[in-house]
Amino acid sequence: MSDTNWTNEFLALLGIAGITVEPIHVPSMVQGGQKILWQVDSDDWQRFSQYAKAQGLRWVAGWAEQVPGKGPFFVNACFEKQGLYILLRTIIGEQKPQLLTQANVYPAANRSERHTQDMFGIHFVGHEDNRRWTRHQAWDKHSHPLRKDFPVQGSPETVTPPDMDYPFIKAHGAGVYEIPVGPVHAGIIEPGHFRFQAVGELILNLEERLGYVHKGIEKIAEGRTPESLARLAGRVSGDTTVGHAWAACMAMEQAASVTIPPRAALLRGIYAERERIANHLGDMGAICNDVAFTFAQMQFTRLREVWLRTNAKVFGHRLLMDSIVPGGVANDLTHEDSNSIRQELAVLRKELSEVVNAVDLNSSLEDRLYTAGFLSQELAAAFGALGYVGRASGQHFDARHDAAYPPYDQVKVKVATENQGDIASRFWVRHKEINASLKLIEHFLQQLEPGDIVSPWQTPKSGSEGLGIVEGWRGEIVTFVRFDDHNQIARFYPRDPSQLNWPTLEKLVLNNIVPDFPVCNKSVNGSYSGNDL
Repeated sequence: MSDTNWTNEFLALLGIAGITVEPIHVPSMVQGGQKILWQVDSDDWQRFSQYAKAQGLRWVAGWAEQVPGKGPFFVNACFEKQGLYILLRTIIGEQKPQLLTQANVYPAANRSERHTQDMFGIHFVGHEDNRRWTRHQAWDKHSHPLRKDFPVQGSPETVTPPDMDYPFIKAHGAGVYEIPVGPVHAGIIEPGHFRFQAVGELILNLEERLGYVHKGIEKIAEGRTPESLARLAGRVSGDTTVGHAWAACMAMEQAASVTIPPRAALLRGIYAERERIANHLGDMGAICNDVAFTFAQMQFTRLREVWLRTNAKVFGHRLLMDSIVPGGVANDLTHEDSNSIRQELAVLRKELSEVVNAVDLNSSLEDRLYTAGFLSQELAAAFGALGYVGRASGQHFDARHDAAYPPYDQVKVKVATENQGDIASRFWVRHKEINASLKLIEHFLQQLEPGDIVSPWQTPKSGSEGLGIVEGWRGEIVTFVRFDDHNQIARFYPRDPSQLNWPTLEKLVLNNIVPDFPVCNKSVNGSYSGNDL
């Protein structure tokens, strides 16, 4: 069924149900392609999600904004089907703002609504869990940082009170005990708290508490120039600097009706695939290390290090920080550099194959990875699992394939999937994605023609908005941008795939043993920073 057919049928179904949908024409959305904006009455907010679920739409992201002069609060939710994104919007009042929850229809909306509750003071009626999420104790419960009257510096106390009274779920029964882990860990990872209930070594329940590295990204984005926002977006999650910067620039370029040069699009694709390969190599090594196969970890780390050194030599930064700018890219490729990268691809293929063969023949590794950390296809779909987490559990979505954008609209993207849903599947999806990325880089290098690498910027009209959607290495990144007067940012919302993948960890560890939690966690490898905006 074509996009037009299913959307027309969906609109007809909504009309029969008495849900009035007002299509809003946004030139930037049309320019971006595969995105439409619908507005509904606030009373129909939850009912829309019920019909969307019945029609097979995937819940993608949710956020709010305060838009002076246009209504106290806009509340947005994004849905996707067959590569077409529907941005749903409603308007609610400032006095006791509330809205019926979508989280009891789409579990994926749970934490997003809790974040909106903390940051805007919007109450989601019927939400089963209205505990604070982002706030911790850093600001008063009656203060809401993303409202326009909240100062960017806030009014912090000399010492932030400890977050001692968060009401974790309790478990009772013979032999049941709790294990608190974090928020400070023995390694160098970012802070996050994990509260287990277990009997013996068997995990009965896991509850996550994140938000310890909340940085105020959304607030400090306000008033920035496009160049400054691109730099900020690249620091939402340091291991995804390309993905987040690209999504932010894509959204801004849509809002400003700027089309990037073909060479710049190909270079962005090369950056993104290099970022994907580097992180997958690191994760595959870390998974092996967590089950004591140190040899493989050392080899994967060595391959990643060589790869990152090429980034530094050719593009000026190991992690490709600030390589993507509004209108294009900051770094070009010489003919010699292209040849050097081609040679590197051949070397990595050969050496990776040798390491993977050693992994595949290790029976003790197989015992630890296969069947452990199982995430069913049903749960993966319910929580909207993305990237290698979703694709290891039979979810096929990949924005490069299903909602292709330049340069991926010029090549065939092979989506790597597995169906077993365990740690081994998440390992092997990563391996398949590396091989696919190597081929994509080769294609992009072949297609490079001389030309500009950045387009002139055009100042967008006040109120212009854009929605950038990029397949980062962890999965789909969704970024919303609205401009204010004088080329300044009024609203910036980046949805990292970790926001949807973190809750799956709570499910896939159930009925595993406590010693397997580290490798279960590493197989998901959610970004703390990308989640804790």
